[in-house]
Amino acid sequence: MKVRSLGAQGLKTSALGFGCMGLSEFYSSSATDENEALAVIRRALDLGVTLLDTADMYGPHRNERLVGKALRGRRDAALISTKFGITREAGSAARGVDGRPEYVRACCEASLQRLGVETIDLYYQHRVDPKVPIEETVGAMGDLVRQGKIRFIGLSEAAPATLRRAHKVHPISALQTEYSLWSRDPEEQILATVRELGIGFVAYSPLGRGFLAGRFDQLDDLAADDYRRGTPRFQAENFARNRSLVDQIKRIAAEKACTPAQLALAWLLAQGDDIVPIPGTTRADRLEENCAAADIVLSAEDLARIDSVAPRDVAAGTRYHERVMHLLNG
Repeated sequence: MKVRSLGAQGLKTSALGFGCMGLSEFYSSSATDENEALAVIRRALDLGVTLLDTADMYGPHRNERLVGKALRGRRDAALISTKFGITREAGSAARGVDGRPEYVRACCEASLQRLGVETIDLYYQHRVDPKVPIEETVGAMGDLVRQGKIRFIGLSEAAPATLRRAHKVHPISALQTEYSLWSRDPEEQILATVRELGIGFVAYSPLGRGFLAGRFDQLDDLAADDYRRGTPRFQAENFARNRSLVDQIKRIAAEKACTPAQLALAWLLAQGDDIVPIPGTTRADRLEENCAAADIVLSAEDLARIDSVAPRDVAAGTRYHERVMHLLNG
């Protein structure tokens, strides 16, 4: 697995990370068997994937415990990235945001305990709290760096102006934001901003929550309790329009002798050496398929053709339901 740098503070990671969220919830209440989930994480390490991405709200809390368990005896093989800031209660769909310094400190201590580690490699504010100045939140995160409890600071879904303010308080090493062939919003301002400031970019949902992998022909392909059923891009007319995009990606992938998922990941990797996608999966074979994307080389002609079928704003529907969209830092 190739290595990439995130930010200018010395954080180096595998070119592809692993998003652990789906191993615990959201895609179905019939969560992956724990032994299978542990095996997938450990297989990722075997393949040279070092960046493992989790968050305190995944579960809540179960995902961090799972990652911690998977890393027993292998801590040195991984970079742990986790997040704080989205508040939720178990069994509730309601979401809130909290960026108060005292909340930052309490969340960090709790995550360290659940993960079973002394230091978190990359600690993100999951969503920016509009009620708390970003200077106060990042200031508290900077204190955690000085205390040795975290190594590097990240933000998730932060706007350019917020990034600039935060970076003045303490160097930000990574911005995590959704980026894929059907979510190209970062190209408008975000990528230019992080590159100007020397901040790395971590692309979550690089396969469009699985849609770009070409495995969904109809909504009923999703489990009855899969949260994606309620998201706009998976709804009726939007589903059909977005599937036509995937059909075009499939054709290009077939010509390149790769899968649609590999093509989508190779395209992202080709957007810059400072971009690290973090696809997730519950299956080892899909994990291996995703990792193989790091070796796919796309020509300028390939990239131009992909751009022609997947231009900005190509996706039908917003990427989140309205009740979640309001949490994004505009």
